[in-house]
This record gives sequence, structure tokens and C-alpha cells, in this order.
Amino acid sequence: MASNNRLVVPGCQAALEQMKYEAAQALGIQIPQDGYYGNMATRDAGSLGGYITKRLVEIAEQQLSGNARPMR
Repeated sequence: MASNNRLVVPGCQAALEQMKYEAAQALGIQIPQDGYYGNMATRDAGSLGGYITKRLVEIAEQQLSGNARPMR
């Protein structure tokens, strides 16, 4: 099934993928190599999404405050 999500910033896909792998590593979650997330535990998928959202909010807050730091 194709995703209906459209990226607001063109060309950010690679950065989002990198963030996903960094988040998974930080949480100790194994990302499926085949790209199929159907066998991933709901708890793991939710934790991964929540962690990414938290990091995106932190990055946005830093940029808005003028204290932008490089991503971890």
C-alpha cells in the first residue's frame, strides 16, 4: 500500500530516514530490513514514532529560539 503522506520540505526524506535509524538504535528497536513494519510490535512502532516526534519538536524549538544545534 502506498503512503499518502507528502513531505512539506522536498529532499528531506534522507534526513528523516537517518533520524528513524538513530531513534531505533537509541531505543534498541530492530528496524525491518525489508521495509515491512507489519510484524513489528505495536509498542515498538509507537515508541519509535513518539521518539522521532519528540526529537523533531526539540529541533524546531531550538531553531525558533535561535539556538540551533546539529542533530545528535
